[in-house]
Amino acid sequence: MTRLARRPGRVSLAGILTAALLATPLFAPTTTALATPQADPAPSLIPKPVSQTALTGQTFTLTSSSAINVATDAAESQAAGKVAEQFAARLRVSTGYPLAIVPGTATIKLSTNGPASLGAEGYQLRADSTALSVTAATPEGLYRGLTTVRQLLPAKSEASTQQAGPWTVAGTTIDDSPRYAYRGTMLDVSRHFFSLTEVKRYIDLAALYKLNKLHLHLSDDQGWRIQVDSWPRLTTYGGSLEVGGTPGGFYTKADFAEIVRYAGERYLQVIPEIDTPGHTNAALASYAQLNCNGVAPPLYTGTDVGFSSLCVAKPVTYTFLDDVFREVAQQTPGDIVHLGGDEAHSTPHSDYLTFVPKASALVTKQNKRVMGWQEIAETSLPANSIAQYWGTDDTRSRDLARKAAAQGAKVVLSPANRAYLDMKYNSSTPYGLSWAGYVSIQKSYSWNPSTLIPNLPTTAVAGVEAPIWSETLDNLDKLEYMAFPRLPGIAELGWSPSSALDWTTYKTRLGAQGSRWDTLSINFYRAPEITWR
Repeated sequence: MTRLARRPGRVSLAGILTAALLATPLFAPTTTALATPQADPAPSLIPKPVSQTALTGQTFTLTSSSAINVATDAAESQAAGKVAEQFAARLRVSTGYPLAIVPGTATIKLSTNGPASLGAEGYQLRADSTALSVTAATPEGLYRGLTTVRQLLPAKSEASTQQAGPWTVAGTTIDDSPRYAYRGTMLDVSRHFFSLTEVKRYIDLAALYKLNKLHLHLSDDQGWRIQVDSWPRLTTYGGSLEVGGTPGGFYTKADFAEIVRYAGERYLQVIPEIDTPGHTNAALASYAQLNCNGVAPPLYTGTDVGFSSLCVAKPVTYTFLDDVFREVAQQTPGDIVHLGGDEAHSTPHSDYLTFVPKASALVTKQNKRVMGWQEIAETSLPANSIAQYWGTDDTRSRDLARKAAAQGAKVVLSPANRAYLDMKYNSSTPYGLSWAGYVSIQKSYSWNPSTLIPNLPTTAVAGVEAPIWSETLDNLDKLEYMAFPRLPGIAELGWSPSSALDWTTYKTRLGAQGSRWDTLSINFYRAPEITWR
């Protein structure tokens, strides 16, 4: 069984993406509606591209006769074709146009034959009165470019019902590539479980802003959410509840494979996290032998942290982790497994220093890179490790980031007082936490990853991640409310050059996303400091 019965809400992807008809058409039809269509001359793109130039007096118009051509080599034809088909399928719904993918001449020209200098995710885009073209060096770069095209089109192009045209893109050229290779978001499915459909929804929203990593927090004190055949009670018992004592759930291997597939088609790499040696009550409750005293504690449905620990001295602990990391690695084609390592307050420090290298060796045994929260930098790290900084400008956290870099590890920046999406916006926010302070949209956006931690080499910064913890978020509406509008800002910090980061201009571009989010039925926080339009 995929999951236990739980709260009502959106129950299908089609339902999730159902959009309300806009009250007033963005373009009023006239007798010459398609002859001289007008498009927004300064589209408000997020993330902001590296370079964009307007082509004055030029407008590309999508019509019922528009078609798509994909130029690619044989090795990439299938992947590039999927990217083109995804794009076309979305627009067929809202425009009603056939948008065939054809081998010959077409007004939408897609190519993966661009220069290698574009890298894996870079692209070049041109929209003029004759054609719209996106050129990249890879199918992934093509996907990023078409994500930009989605934002260049009117917001109603995201609708799940047919809308009235015209469908125009203001003349423009764009040359774009990301600042950082790691641009992620973390979803906590342990404190409250989110269904396969809900995770897909979150993937879709993250992909719209060019994020490329989906970190899933799959185990914690409150629930174990990924199937492990060799230790079945982890899910059948350890995954049965969630915060508050309501029914939990877990992902079968088929479910998890579907998450990986769906994310992969949107070019997000899934990073599974099995939190150790703390945050392990769900595992300890499932198997008595994992406890130092041999007694299983009860399932936990509160929100305290730091009270649980695997038994570092017991050999069975490493048999258990060897099995878990093997099965999780087998389900994950990406090259990273996250072993947690945070808030192990109940693990004696000497035991912690013993445990992390042994657990890390079990991850590298599976040919995966080790990722962990900043505390793992207190120990010796294997080559190519990643430390995730979650500090709040405190000296200890910054020291740990620098210790990680000194060992050759990369650092992903997730400062809790800026990037944690579950922090309240202000004192009147109806849910979320505030232990790291209130995090307004401006505070979340106004920091520079390369300078946040003094004396951390810029070459050590892998990128950014926006975690969203779910202690108080028990449904998708609450999740969206806390993630939007802040998630796009973190995405921009990861993608756009530092010279492009400016709050005054960003909040104007952010306000222009409101109509798109309305069309996508996103339950976003309509912050009064933003002029939504």
